[in-house]
Amino acid sequence: MALMTLALGAAGITAIVVAVVLLILLAIIFSILPIRIWFRALVSGVRISMTRLIGMKWRGIKVIPLVDAYISAKKAGLDISIDELESHVLARGDVIKVVNALISAHSANMELTAETARAIDLAGRDVLNAVKVSVNPKVIETPAIAAIAKDGIELRVKARVTVRANITRLIGGAGEDTIIARIGEGIVTTVGSAESHKDVLENPDAISKTVLSKGLDSGTAYEILSIDIADIDVGRNIGAQLQMDQAEADKRIAEAKAEERRAMAVALEQEMKAKTQEMRALVIEAESQVPKAMAEALQKGKLGVMDYYNMQNVMADTNMRNAIGGVEESSDSKKKDKK
Repeated sequence: MALMTLALGAAGITAIVVAVVLLILLAIIFSILPIRIWFRALVSGVRISMTRLIGMKWRGIKVIPLVDAYISAKKAGLDISIDELESHVLARGDVIKVVNALISAHSANMELTAETARAIDLAGRDVLNAVKVSVNPKVIETPAIAAIAKDGIELRVKARVTVRANITRLIGGAGEDTIIARIGEGIVTTVGSAESHKDVLENPDAISKTVLSKGLDSGTAYEILSIDIADIDVGRNIGAQLQMDQAEADKRIAEAKAEERRAMAVALEQEMKAKTQEMRALVIEAESQVPKAMAEALQKGKLGVMDYYNMQNVMADTNMRNAIGGVEESSDSKKKDKK
């Protein structure tokens, strides 16, 4: 009995060891072989060989997203192969967005091939968002754009632009920033050509018509459907401000020129004073030579005694007249002061 018990115990231990080894082997197999993914594809009606799945895994491809995208594509009726999706993943593309974009385009009866969708995705564009915008147009609201009419009044205009994505021009086409910039240019041109800001306020649709006629969506990834003026605000009177600035500048120029003339007048006055003082010095010097010249003339007989006395009488008469004139002037001034 003891031997039988030992035998049974050894057999049980052996069975447990075998079961553990089998579980370890199964875990290794399931970790190496993507059996669960293969089974999911099989029950979804999509046949993918185990060899291909193992090859994808060895090439570093995330197998689960790729297989899910392939299953979704086949269920939606898309004619796309697993090779195309695998090559797109290896090219660092987003296979989920590409497949979803193809499914959305197929449902909306849009012409979008798998090659075009992959090219758009690899170009850095959001192909799924582009399909959504193409089906459901997008509204772009511009910031307040300042423009000045011919009468000098500033207007601030906001516009809403309804655009639809153009799938054929997504690669190499300009984006929303270009659309907003061109709309701003059209608004500035239209308002600037108006004779009065009142004309723009009365007919805001003139801005929309002018901007639409310019074909601003050429070369962009969008097609402009409509442009609506959302708001127009009256800003500053730029013309009056410019005139005030010009008047202030003219005033400063005139003041500068007047100061320059005043400085020149002061300099000329100083120069005349210096010349007058110089002339006075010369006169004084010349007068100091008169007695000497008269003495020399008397000695040489060129001036007679009577001539000398006559000259003295003239000088005395002149001094008397000057004295009388000074007294009269002083008396007149005294009379004025008394009054």
